Amino acid sequence: MPDGGLASLGKLLLGAAAVLAVVGGLLLLADRFPGLRIGRLPGDVVVERERFRLYFPLATSVVLSLVLTLVLWLLRRRG
Repeated sequence: MPDGGLASLGKLLLGAAAVLAVVGGLLLLADRFPGLRIGRLPGDVVVERERFRLYFPLATSVVLSLVLTLVLWLLRRRG
């Protein structure tokens, strides 16, 4: 490991664990708010036919991308 050695790896793992804990908590709370279902946002494309179903989570992908970009930007600013 360059420069920071095991200490920087430890910080990275703790940061990742914190992000996962927050996301897990938000997913647990999502059941209490039926209008905020992840994966069923307005803008997600669903095409259903007789023997075919296509689900493309376009809006969900955009929201997750924005949230992850913000989190990573904040982590980078602090580090």
